[in-house]
Amino acid sequence: MLGNKAATTIGPESWRNSTLKGIKLSQTIVQKSDKSCDVGRSLDPLPHLRDTVAQLSNDEIHRYTREVRVIVAKLRESLLDTNEEIKALTRGKEALEKALEHTRKDIALNKDSQEIRVSRPAREREHDGADDLLNAERAHLLNCKKALEAQLRSVQQQLQVLDAARRRLFNVLNERSRVMDLLNHALSSATNGSQSAPTGLGRSRTSLDGRLSRLQDMSGQPDPLGPYTPEADQALLDAEEARARSAYLRRELKEAMDRTEKLQKAAHKSVNDGITQKVAETITLKQHLGVSLGENRHGIHRAQRWYDATDKARGYTMGPVSYSDISTRERLDRPMVKVFHRHPGTQLPEAQEIIRSGDGLLQSLSATSRNIGLLKLSQLRLRNDIKGKGLASSVDSSIIRLRRRKSDHRWTLGEAF
Repeated sequence: MLGNKAATTIGPESWRNSTLKGIKLSQTIVQKSDKSCDVGRSLDPLPHLRDTVAQLSNDEIHRYTREVRVIVAKLRESLLDTNEEIKALTRGKEALEKALEHTRKDIALNKDSQEIRVSRPAREREHDGADDLLNAERAHLLNCKKALEAQLRSVQQQLQVLDAARRRLFNVLNERSRVMDLLNHALSSATNGSQSAPTGLGRSRTSLDGRLSRLQDMSGQPDPLGPYTPEADQALLDAEEARARSAYLRRELKEAMDRTEKLQKAAHKSVNDGITQKVAETITLKQHLGVSLGENRHGIHRAQRWYDATDKARGYTMGPVSYSDISTRERLDRPMVKVFHRHPGTQLPEAQEIIRSGDGLLQSLSATSRNIGLLKLSQLRLRNDIKGKGLASSVDSSIIRLRRRKSDHRWTLGEAF
């Protein structure tokens, strides 16, 4: 009985169940707590969360700034290329202005040549081949001047376009560089020196190629919130188009200046050769005129001698002026004639022949005198022609000397052209 009493519980069942229930609840809570601790060990933030988050933020900032540095390097390279293109186009503009100045000087020289030719004598002002050459040269020079002025306007407009592209690149570069105050800018020098880098520096070239490849990858994907913004993309495209247009314009400019220079030299040489030929022709004609003048003078002397001889012959034919000076043998009523006239029909033509001979000699004197007058008039015209030819050749020679002296364009225009 006593043993059975010990095996049985004395406390009430509810009291015991309440205690057991509390124990089970405690065990369940312990298990949940352990499980929660296990889950917390794998999911809960670590104690160094602030440092980790700061490191991740720094890594993101570093990545972003490195990508921005690549974009900045590309922008800086484009800016430098644009500056060099502006310098090259400016040099082309200066050469174009110099060629335009030479063209204007040639036009002024052509105008001076035409004005000097007006000072020739009136009989030498007839339109000739030299005038045609001068007019043709002026027409060519005016066409060249218009073409060069059009080229100059195009160059000035292109310089404005390049300057606008450069300002846009500079603004974008400044905007992109705002996040690079704590990062070095060594990529620009590496990019510029990539072509001349030694082959042994494989790591540097690989790093540079990787950065440039990333730049090319980013170049096709502009992102308003990324390193490569649409503004940077548009600035690079505008600058590239402006540089391409400027390079084409420089080639076209060089061809135009070469073509203009060849045309100017050819026209200048043609005019000089034409005026030189005109001077040679004038001098040749002047020499022929000199020979003709000598022959004319010789003819005048011969005619004058013939006139004097004819006048003397007429004097001999007409006889003395006074009847008392006539000798007996010259008289028409000399004894022999009187005796001959005693028979009928014995008329002598002596008087008629003397009168006819005198009239013929008088006509010869008149014709000779008229010829002498014509010869003297011709001599005067020849002298005037020789004088005109001399003045014309002197004027044309002065034009040739003027054109040769000013052919180097080392002189200034007297007034605004």
